Amino acid sequence: MTQEFERALNLLEKTSSHLFITGKAGTGKSTLLELFRKNTSKQVVVLAPTGVAALNVKGQTIHSFFNFRPDITLDKVEKLHSDLIDIYQRVETIIIDEISMVRADLLDCVDRFLRLNCKKRGKPFGGKQMVFIGDLYQLPPVIKRGEKDIFKNKYKTGYFFSAQAFNDLPLTFIELEKIFRQKDEKFIEILNAIRNGTVTDEHLNTLNTRYDPNYKSNPHDFCVSLTTRNSTAHKINQEQLNKISGPLYCFDSKIKGNFEPQNFPTEEIIGLKEGAQVMLLNNDPFSRWVNGSIGKVVQCIQAKENESSSVIVELNDGGLVNVEPYTWEIFEYHYDENESAIKTRTLGSFTQLPLRLAWAITIHKSQGKTFDRIVLDLERGAFSPGQVYVALSRCTSLDGIVLKQPIKKKHIFTDWKVADFLTRYQYQLSDEKMPFDEKLKFLQQAIEEKKKLEIVYLKTSDEKSKRVIEPFYLGELDYQGKNFFGLEAYCFKRKEMRHFRVDRILEMKEVE
Repeated sequence: MTQEFERALNLLEKTSSHLFITGKAGTGKSTLLELFRKNTSKQVVVLAPTGVAALNVKGQTIHSFFNFRPDITLDKVEKLHSDLIDIYQRVETIIIDEISMVRADLLDCVDRFLRLNCKKRGKPFGGKQMVFIGDLYQLPPVIKRGEKDIFKNKYKTGYFFSAQAFNDLPLTFIELEKIFRQKDEKFIEILNAIRNGTVTDEHLNTLNTRYDPNYKSNPHDFCVSLTTRNSTAHKINQEQLNKISGPLYCFDSKIKGNFEPQNFPTEEIIGLKEGAQVMLLNNDPFSRWVNGSIGKVVQCIQAKENESSSVIVELNDGGLVNVEPYTWEIFEYHYDENESAIKTRTLGSFTQLPLRLAWAITIHKSQGKTFDRIVLDLERGAFSPGQVYVALSRCTSLDGIVLKQPIKKKHIFTDWKVADFLTRYQYQLSDEKMPFDEKLKFLQQAIEEKKKLEIVYLKTSDEKSKRVIEPFYLGELDYQGKNFFGLEAYCFKRKEMRHFRVDRILEMKEVE
């Protein structure tokens, strides 16, 4: 377990601090959430912005938990009757996953609801510990075209951190930094630059060595095409399925209770042929596959009396597995008086083979998945911040990527408001590790003793840079006619004298 994980778990379990837990793709945010849920003694609910996201974390949607209608606004948030508020008063910690997709106005509605219906009405979110998990450099919240002008009049951005509730909320920032998905340092560097919008020509040149417009997939490659549009992914999947000459096998789902079609994790009726490429959509209890594993259908077994249908799938590691129907459940949290604990009860279920055709999927549906080989088809370009980053960071290595079009700087754009928000919290984290006065003493001592230092420096783009320096002067410096308190030092990375803002030095230590 990393130091970051330990700090996060300690703050989650032993404090009532409000937390924002973030990190690049593949740093283990989902693993951390699961670890906390399994071991906590707190009364916790886990929420998500969409039905599919809620299924993935075995939680409830924000709207459903608070009984919000889809068109909820602040003036529609109501105080509940006393017999309905038990769960809201008893819950200690509210975790919201996939926070990048949560709109500011929805979070203000949550704050208003909890203030109205909980005992600590004068405190943000009714005094509940709020935990927000997600990567703001991934897919942003959706604001419909007709809402944009109204939204701009009230909020600086659509992101959760622009909610009015944040004006009074002391938030502790935790960034998970160790990447588990990729091992290639050069590829990680390129992904980080794309994430922060600081990509260079050198980065693009390296990335575009993977450009191959004439690439034809090999059935044994288990390669997935990532597209920007649902229609493109559907077309590719149908074309590939039609190329297989064998019979089409259809598998029906079983739906019980309240399970809305927009929350179906796969097709209501799945059409498969032997030889079809599929993606598995659950974590196998025997660890033979995970959500996102790619395979090929070897045999379709239709249901007989008192038996279930199943398919034999060859995984990309060569193993053969029998995939049987899986049941997804829609949960609702409730307070159990007998056990004095928050429990879940099932509102509805969807039973189907846990797979979908996967010659192609959208970038949006790929979020949270890991692939060994991808083909990236940007078609007419990316149309939302973070899209290219999400797509490329699904892959475990640079060698596993094929580009249908070269990646250009115009394809890569991030929201500067996100960088500004995260940069402010990086300063907070830096001050917690080493207060400003201690930094000054440490730097002054290094100057007097002529010592070299290794520093982690935060650029304005929220990009971190590690470098070795030898400090020479600490005090007032000038940059483009503006004075600032900084450090003049020789930078061994750039091989020249450089100026550094002291508040942007996040970490430092002596080196020989």
